[in-house]
Amino acid sequence: MEELVQSMKIALANAYTLQLKAQNYHWNVEGPDFSQYHDLFAKIYEEVYASVDVFAEEIRALGAYAPGSLSRFGELSQIQDETMVPSAMIMIEHILQDIRVCKSQLIPLFELSEQNKTYGLSDFIAGRIDVLSKHAWMLSATLRRV
Repeated sequence: MEELVQSMKIALANAYTLQLKAQNYHWNVEGPDFSQYHDLFAKIYEEVYASVDVFAEEIRALGAYAPGSLSRFGELSQIQDETMVPSAMIMIEHILQDIRVCKSQLIPLFELSEQNKTYGLSDFIAGRIDVLSKHAWMLSATLRRV
């Protein structure tokens, strides 16, 4: 169970960091397609933000305390912090890479949840994998050059 809890803490930190980065990009994106990218980043950060509380509550349901500080999230997250304001295309590439990191961490987390017979958690994680797959598809399509 401890491995499941630790993996959930990493998933929470990844989600929080992804949400913050997408919101940062939403605020700071520029260029000829500003409105499209501004809306795309908003859709991503709002959707990911909605999952953050669920991750924390699931950790609590497992009998552990959820991390809740920026320093702790920095220690746990597998997402690289963004201190610069890159171009819109680089922003999209970075968020796509981060979504792939989140998804790749959730797949073994799903297996841990199944092994621990926490099926409601498994269902939540499976849903997160599906949503991240859709975000990745939309970002990949945006990057595609015709």
